[in-house]
Amino acid sequence: MTRVKGGFKARRRHNRILAITKGQFGARHKHFRRAKEASLHALWYAYRDRRNRRRDLRRLWITRINAAAHINGTTYSKLAHGMKSANIGLDRKVLAELAVHDPAAFKAVVDAAGIV
Repeated sequence: MTRVKGGFKARRRHNRILAITKGQFGARHKHFRRAKEASLHALWYAYRDRRNRRRDLRRLWITRINAAAHINGTTYSKLAHGMKSANIGLDRKVLAELAVHDPAAFKAVVDAAGIV
């Protein structure tokens, strides 16, 4: 049987991988084998860190809410309990935005929760 080289399909596959790693350092954007490793790692890190970003944002929101709650004379846990008891259905993202950009509205939420 005669030998068949990769030709067009192999070159297209290589170029697709090299395009993914275009901005990387050294051999990671020039040599196919190193570029393939780099792209696999980069894609895995991107997948993992999309989940970690949600975790980090939740921590940031809770920190901001707690700081604003302390300014209003309560704590995060007491505020969360009071909001649940008063059937106030604001999530952490919205509460953090209120705490940063509209302290008067945040104070109204704290008052409505019946804590202070």
